[in-house]
Amino acid sequence: MTNIKIVTDSTTDLPKEIIDELKITVVPLTIHIDDQTFVDGVDLSPEDFLPMMAKAEQLPKTSQPSIGEFINKYEELAADGSQILSIHMTSGMSGTYRAASMAAEQANADVKVIDSTYIASALGFQVVEAAKLAKEGKPLQQIVARIEEIRNNSKLFVVVSTLENLLKGGRIGRGKAWIGSLLKLKLLLH
Repeated sequence: MTNIKIVTDSTTDLPKEIIDELKITVVPLTIHIDDQTFVDGVDLSPEDFLPMMAKAEQLPKTSQPSIGEFINKYEELAADGSQILSIHMTSGMSGTYRAASMAAEQANADVKVIDSTYIASALGFQVVEAAKLAKEGKPLQQIVARIEEIRNNSKLFVVVSTLENLLKGGRIGRGKAWIGSLLKLKLLLH
């Protein structure tokens, strides 16, 4: 029986306790807030991020992990003969999945990369389930099938509590932001 190790990126926002308990490896993104750069989950916690984002002049930006970071992590984890299942944020929002896929092709490791098609909790559900199944010793194909089932039965809803970030990001104009704020509109995104 081959050991399977689970890798994901920091957009899962899973609590440290769960990451440690299930032995999940997190490859962090880099976050740029105005003129400062942070490693997500290392230099910057989710609790610190929101107040900093609110004060920022520009909308924060992220950078995906490099292919080299993924290669190093995959080879380190596979050194004992383990297979790697790498589950990442939606390829529609970031190049993280693509970087992980390119690294999987180049690494001296047995790596399967999955595009979760989600971020945050919807990504986290897939990662946690994969880690639990891996811990139980389930084979890779069974874990992948279960992840696909979870992905196909998930829906992610996001409530935008303020229009300020949509304005900073250029998604809406100042007039729409003003009217939305005046009417106290809350956007629900799906």
